[in-house]
Amino acid sequence: MEQADFIHLVRESEIESANDSAAYRRSVIRFALLGYLWVVGCLVLSLAILAFVVTQAVRGHFRGGYVLALVFALGLMWTSFKALWSGPAAEPEGIAITEAEAPELFKALDRIRRKVKGPAVDAVYLQDDFNAAIWQRPRFGMLGGSVNYLMVGLPLLMALDKARVMAVLAHEYGHLRENHNRLSAWVYRSRRAWLKLYYSMREDDSPMAAATRSFLNWYFPRFAAKTFAMARQDEYEADRIAAQLLGADVATATLIEIEIKAAWLSNAFWGQHWRSAAQHPLPQGPFSAMQAMLRLKPEPAFAQEALRQALARISDVDDTHPALRDRVEALSAERPGLPSWSTKGAVSLLGPKAAEWMQQFDARWCKDNASTWKQHHARMARWQQHAQRLRANAAYPSNAELIERARIEHMLDRQAPVRLLYEQVLARDAQHPGALAGLAACLPTSDAALQQKCLEALWQTAPSYRPYATRAMVGMLEAQARQSGYDAAALRLWRDRVREAEQQQQSFFDSLQQAPVFQGTRVNDLSEFELADLRGELALFKPISQAWLLSKPDSSMPELRIHLLLVQAPRLNEEQRSELRRALYADVDLPGMLLVVCVGPDEPASEEEARRHARQPIYVANLAH
Repeated sequence: MEQADFIHLVRESEIESANDSAAYRRSVIRFALLGYLWVVGCLVLSLAILAFVVTQAVRGHFRGGYVLALVFALGLMWTSFKALWSGPAAEPEGIAITEAEAPELFKALDRIRRKVKGPAVDAVYLQDDFNAAIWQRPRFGMLGGSVNYLMVGLPLLMALDKARVMAVLAHEYGHLRENHNRLSAWVYRSRRAWLKLYYSMREDDSPMAAATRSFLNWYFPRFAAKTFAMARQDEYEADRIAAQLLGADVATATLIEIEIKAAWLSNAFWGQHWRSAAQHPLPQGPFSAMQAMLRLKPEPAFAQEALRQALARISDVDDTHPALRDRVEALSAERPGLPSWSTKGAVSLLGPKAAEWMQQFDARWCKDNASTWKQHHARMARWQQHAQRLRANAAYPSNAELIERARIEHMLDRQAPVRLLYEQVLARDAQHPGALAGLAACLPTSDAALQQKCLEALWQTAPSYRPYATRAMVGMLEAQARQSGYDAAALRLWRDRVREAEQQQQSFFDSLQQAPVFQGTRVNDLSEFELADLRGELALFKPISQAWLLSKPDSSMPELRIHLLLVQAPRLNEEQRSELRRALYADVDLPGMLLVVCVGPDEPASEEEARRHARQPIYVANLAH
């Protein structure tokens, strides 16, 4: 199903739910039963064929063609039983914890359960991610029954005070509440069972599996769209449960603090932790350091920008969870702002074994990331050596060398004194966009006037830097807005510029994506060091067999370096290649903009085209090790 068609069906379900909730739920039941009817119909057909073949054999009328009918019937029967049963899902990952080990946590869960009037949680797992979730595992597939699991992330317990952790748990328990319509639970289990069945048959080439996939390709997207409004409303209801138990102010503050601290972990903590590979050849466990740092208040500028980005996101059909703005507005009429910060955490809920479990997570993380850490340590050693070479050429450096040296030293140490390097470049070229952006980023808050001057110059002279300049300026002005005497007109102007810059950036990126892959390309413009560094990054992506690189300049943004990275990953299917592209966008660090295109028979670029335009690959897996 096309994405536009799916969105249309979701909107129809939302309108139907808003107009007549009872009629909407009846239509959901009918459509859900259609799936069961198909499965039962296949089962009845297989039994009928089987009975016919057996009857003919007993009467002595068995023919050779009946063998094929028998094979077909047995295959169809097996497929039908798989659909109805679909087997129990695997146990959650993490450490299973008991009431004896964490009595305070289980007492809190019991208090919430009694207030919500929900069923008991069958097992609690401690996990290593910044999240909490209730998971109902289908016990008998679509035939009914479930096992209730609660998963709690250790980083979440580190980041939030007890009252806010209780708000999170109350939200999750709200999905199991007594007055929660059993239809929602049934639909939830059915969605998981259908999805599991579909993925289990992706590699099955039998005619019966092909027929099942064809039905699921038609049925499951429509089922997901039909039930989307129900799932979205259930999230709002779970938020209201948390607000009723803990208070709307606590529930609202919890949502905002989670959003900001999740951004901090992703954008600040993990980068800092991986940079420590420069000093440590062996991997270091992250969770002990994480606990200490999550107790600190986020920097105001970072928190304000993270909140602004979160509030700018809109609720979409990719996730049944509403966007932060919608969730906060449903709980409180007040304008979302920065909360008071948690300072103690709630790790004590885990009892005396918390330190032992933290060590287990540290040890597991070190084991899982040993190879990647070793490669990253080697990469940072190359950075240090290159920075030393650039320092040795300090007498007559070019602008490019100064910018490159500042960039590398900043990657090695976020506190490195790179200001003088950027000022050297600006003394030669006052409008150099890389130097203006670098100087603005490294200036202390006491140099706000100079920082604003750099950002204004970027807005006026460098279109590709406008998103950065506008976000940075709005962050500064919003920080000043909490004090007296701030410039309200300037804040309105720069907020307008943020929207304009983001629209321009998205339009520019869309035009690049829609243009022919090799239009306007030329030989890549990376230095030998940058190419070696890129090869080191690509080596971390094991499925990539080859990669080519081209430059793709655009006259509308002449100051922007645009890199076209062509990657070949023949062992991956279409979905896995999409995941690879997303990972490359997130992890590959090149100066400028990156475009990633997969190379293959059914991809936008073929290997022949890649070789014709880019000549030799910059990376070949078996030569990189």
